[in-house]
Amino acid sequence: MTAAAAPPLTQAFALARKDLQLELRAGEALLVIAPFGAVALLLAPLAVEVDTPLLRALGPALYWLVVLLFGVLVTLRASAVDTPAQLAVLRLAGVGPRVRLAGRAMANGVLLLGFQLLLAPVAVVLYDPDPAGWPWLLPVFVLVAAGLAVLGALVDALAVGLAGRTTLGPLLVAPVAVPLLIGATSVQRAAQHGQAPWPWLVLVVTVVLVAALLAASCVRYLEDLT
Repeated sequence: MTAAAAPPLTQAFALARKDLQLELRAGEALLVIAPFGAVALLLAPLAVEVDTPLLRALGPALYWLVVLLFGVLVTLRASAVDTPAQLAVLRLAGVGPRVRLAGRAMANGVLLLGFQLLLAPVAVVLYDPDPAGWPWLLPVFVLVAAGLAVLGALVDALAVGLAGRTTLGPLLVAPVAVPLLIGATSVQRAAQHGQAPWPWLVLVVTVVLVAALLAASCVRYLEDLT
């Protein structure tokens, strides 16, 4: 079966697998960006002079802030190695822009989930957060990774061919991803105070769905512009 005859989902999985294999060889996301994220988490206790109560209160918010800022770099790391020749081959093979974006978003989601899991023990050791409501973090991890993955893939498609894409990308993704940051930090806080975390979880789900619909509807027009 040729690439053009393969179902779109199969093509997307193949592209995601290709991106993940490249990441395994390069190790840029998890071996370079993740340590910088851990260093950012380490600097916060130094800034507040190891005020334990304050660190426990601010720890979850600082964790998600680092995930947001450094996670954007994770989503844009693969676009730096994509060449016009590779894109031309995919187009000739019949791989559409939506399939390419879906494959990139899948790979981004896996890497972001790994990035979050690597930073989580560092945050626990440094901040000793209140463990109340931690089961709610499991869906939040997946949803935040999915939301950032889709936003990063969309911005990657928007900035394709631009010399400053790695600089422009974070500036475009970070403001749009603010609802993810608010929702992620509020879910556990609500659970710790005995409140229902559902409204904040619904906010995160809504952001992910809107980002996915926006990406699916816009990517074909972005293809015509590049």
